[in-house]
Amino acid sequence: MTVPAGAPPTHNTPAELALGFLTGGVIGASLTAFIGGCIVERTPLIVTGLVLPAVYGLVFFLATLPRRAREAAVVPRTALAVIEDLEAVKSETSDVPVRFELSVAPADAPAFRVEIRQEINLVELPDYRVRGVVVVEYPPDRPWKTRIMRRPTPEWEERAAKARVDSVPGPAMKIDTQAGRFDGLLTLLGLLLGLAAVLVFFRTDLFDSAEGGSGAPEPTSSSSSSSSTGVVTSATGTVTLGPGRSMLDKGELRKAVESLAEVRDERLALTVVMQDHLLTVVFSPTGARAGGFDPRSLPYDRVAGLVEEARTTLGVDSPQSWQLTADGVTGSLTLRVVVTGDGGTGMLEADAQGKVSRRSGS
Repeated sequence: MTVPAGAPPTHNTPAELALGFLTGGVIGASLTAFIGGCIVERTPLIVTGLVLPAVYGLVFFLATLPRRAREAAVVPRTALAVIEDLEAVKSETSDVPVRFELSVAPADAPAFRVEIRQEINLVELPDYRVRGVVVVEYPPDRPWKTRIMRRPTPEWEERAAKARVDSVPGPAMKIDTQAGRFDGLLTLLGLLLGLAAVLVFFRTDLFDSAEGGSGAPEPTSSSSSSSSTGVVTSATGTVTLGPGRSMLDKGELRKAVESLAEVRDERLALTVVMQDHLLTVVFSPTGARAGGFDPRSLPYDRVAGLVEEARTTLGVDSPQSWQLTADGVTGSLTLRVVVTGDGGTGMLEADAQGKVSRRSGS
């Protein structure tokens, strides 16, 4: 008799939901404080925007350390599995995301059926076919995290070549996407509340300074056309594209950045945030000599490729939105692409030349 080895979590625990809500609040509060502080040139707000996520990251690391230690202590189990179905996703890189549906048959445990996503090198992709037997590895307490072993030991490789694995009836276990959607809504709610909290607690610094006084920003410059609108203040610049246009279209990002840089020709940028129809540039405070980068030095030719790579290689199901942030606060330019979808959130990080240095998925 075949019995599933375990069932994936069908909903998030209250602790996970609270964590998602808190994460959204920290993101909203830190971004609002940082950008607002740059606009009104208030150092406490800028420091709050930079320190808050760092403190939260440290607390999160320490709080999750025991759980990660417990998971790391679990000895993974090796087994044979037969490929019931597979589907490759188009990718511009050498590693192709592939959806596998497997029937896993451990020697000393009940067999189970599971659906996973795993990156496979384009050269090795023909080695995987329906009804082919592969060697897999999985944590006994989390079988939905099964992974295909690309380089099994000679013993297991020989067993896979000779074995015949029967199919496991029934639906394949996988992470429930409905839970991911609800978690995303809570994160968005936390982001909005974090933004509102900063506006309330720092309303004197933000709004009084914006109305007048020695710290008042310079007059706003704006321009618009039938297809795009640009607004530039003393510390920020934004460009909004009209319907049917995207920052990923050829030449659009370069044109938008250069239109803002013309107004603030000698000012470096601290942060550049890009979405499909919106570009925001946060310029360094007047008189600042340290940190920042020339926004015109962005690797324009790599931006569309980085966004596409993040959408297809981070394991985010049905990606719905993306955001690229170019950060030069420390003086070293870093590009981060965050993709959000039904399956959660993934991040891709690259250097000033657009070369990917780190990936993290949901």
